[in-house]
Amino acid sequence: MTDNRPIGVFDSGIGGLTVLREIWNSVPNESTIYFGDNSRAPYGTKSKSTIIRYSLQNLKFLETKDVKMIVIACNTASAYAYEELKKRANVPVVEVVTPGADVACRSTKNGKIGIIATKGTISTGVYKDAVERRAAELGMKDIEIFEQACPLFVSLAEEGWWDTEVTRLTAEEYLKPLKEAGVDTLVMACTHYPLLSKVIGEVMGEGIVLVNTGEATAQVVSELLNKEGISSEESADGPVREFYTSDEPELFEKVAAPFLGEGLPSGTRHFSTDKYEVTI
Repeated sequence: MTDNRPIGVFDSGIGGLTVLREIWNSVPNESTIYFGDNSRAPYGTKSKSTIIRYSLQNLKFLETKDVKMIVIACNTASAYAYEELKKRANVPVVEVVTPGADVACRSTKNGKIGIIATKGTISTGVYKDAVERRAAELGMKDIEIFEQACPLFVSLAEEGWWDTEVTRLTAEEYLKPLKEAGVDTLVMACTHYPLLSKVIGEVMGEGIVLVNTGEATAQVVSELLNKEGISSEESADGPVREFYTSDEPELFEKVAAPFLGEGLPSGTRHFSTDKYEVTI
């Protein structure tokens, strides 16, 4: 059984493109539709009810595109809106928090797991809760979790300063407490952070396991496609890759291009999901 409908992916902006890229790598035959809600970003500064409303509106838009799966490529939306979307969607919904927590628990050798994220994500405690829950499910004891907000990493990633002296000095300052704590596994709990993984890994030192939540999420997507029997057939024309933004398409493409590679994305169209009425 096959299903050639696209996978719908949404984020508050462009960070979710790192998740999209991992999905392309994991399931290269799958068509995708990406929606970046740039005009209302960032989600991390909004209330829970607002984030749920935005996410439900994004869901409605992607459902009009006849997608077969929804991927919430946003940590904040995953934390606040996943359960609501899961209840209301007529297709499977995948979020980015649980997959990363699972990989972290399975990777650590000394039980010391670090989590780096934006201030908003850290304040929710969602990753800490997810790691603790998964550790309990795996029967792991004496797990220690160390969280560190790294807000400047987002700006550095969007500037394209992925491997500069400024980035290295910033990383050294942010990551010092985690190094001193002796963490052997570090969850990059923001979709922008994998772009800085070279510097983060070098600063943390040899032996550190960096958990890319995008990679972990893409693996879940692949497994779910197989489980549900909805994988796409290989097409002679290749997969379709569409992009939408609630802001200016040209601006979106200019900022997004470094995340995906030269010439991508292209043909981005504008769409405002705030026209959809939703009840919470």
